[in-house]
Amino acid sequence: MAGDSKKLQPIIIKRVKKGGHAAHGGAWKIAYADFVTAMMAFFLLMWLLGSTTEGDKKGIADYFNSPLRVALLSGGSGSGDSSHVVKGGGTDLTRSGGQVKRGDIDTTRATINLAAMRAEQRAGETGKLEQVKAHIEKMLTAEAERFGNMKNQVKLDMTADGLRIQIIDEGNRPMFDSGSAVVKPYMRELLRDIGSVLAEVPNRLTLEGHTDAQPFAADRNGLGYGNWELSADRANASRRELTAGGLPTDRMLRVQGLASSVPFDKEDPLAPSNRRISIIVMNRDAEDRFFNKVPPAEETPTSAPAVPKVATEAAVAPSITNPNAR
Repeated sequence: MAGDSKKLQPIIIKRVKKGGHAAHGGAWKIAYADFVTAMMAFFLLMWLLGSTTEGDKKGIADYFNSPLRVALLSGGSGSGDSSHVVKGGGTDLTRSGGQVKRGDIDTTRATINLAAMRAEQRAGETGKLEQVKAHIEKMLTAEAERFGNMKNQVKLDMTADGLRIQIIDEGNRPMFDSGSAVVKPYMRELLRDIGSVLAEVPNRLTLEGHTDAQPFAADRNGLGYGNWELSADRANASRRELTAGGLPTDRMLRVQGLASSVPFDKEDPLAPSNRRISIIVMNRDAEDRFFNKVPPAEETPTSAPAVPKVATEAAVAPSITNPNAR
């Protein structure tokens, strides 16, 4: 029986019901966010106070003390520029009584920087033209025999318009046949070599022909061909030789004949040196004056007079040989 009672003993199953944790909520997150926001606002306020000038502070204080006076009278002491949103505003932290407009400061600085850049550009351009001058001088020395010893007839100098290359005539070594625009062989070689040198620089050129004051015989005969036409023909003949040497045709900005109006030797209008070809390698200022009609700058006096800027139109006419004209 005892064994039967053990078998009939009921089985008790205990079920433990687990409950959740106590409710914590999210209030601490909101409090932490408020704290961080307050700290950020505090540091922002400290930064504004540290970067604000005394003039700004006085302007703000004046506004809160007497807002009508600031609004109607453009601010009180220390309010600064009335066009600024915050009175006394500006960029100079050392100023305490208001500052000038930002536009005035920027305009002055831009003008100074532009002038410095322009001066630097002129210096660099002058240096390049000096290199061209040295190159031509070296070429004349190295090729003296091929050019027929014309080194003394080539005058190089710097002017307000740029590098001036003048090839002057000599009584015993003329550049052209007498009274015509036919180029001598040694002159042709010289012009072509100069053209190859000038082809390496991007500067524009002007070319001028000059004669002496000896009257042309055709003028007296009424044929209308004189020193003006002769100087223009010689200038164009020189231009063709420069182009044959490699100079691009679009580099030539002006070709003109000036006859005897600008003598090289003012004391002797009939001197052979007055018969010359003048090539000017123009700088940027000279090009601007040419295209924009800017008044020319004062030129440093040189051994030869400055060439006038008024172009003379050359008349096309056949060459006439005359022993009286050179």
